[in-house]
Amino acid sequence: MTNLILFVNAFLSYLLIFVLIIALVIVACIIGVKWRKSKDAKAALVGADEQTETAGGNTAV
Repeated sequence: MTNLILFVNAFLSYLLIFVLIIALVIVACIIGVKWRKSKDAKAALVGADEQTETAGGNTAV
C-alpha cells in the first residue's frame, strides 16, 4: 500500500509540473500572437504613410 501511495504522489507531482508547463506555453503563444499583430499593424501604418508621401509627386527613382 505504501508503494501505491508513493507512486500516486509522484504521478500527481509530475502531472502538476506538466500542467504548469503547458499553461506557460499557452500564455507565451498568446503573447507572441499579440506582439506579432501589433508589429504588423505598426508596419501597415508606416507603409500607408509612405504611400501618401509618394503620391504627392516626391518619388525617388
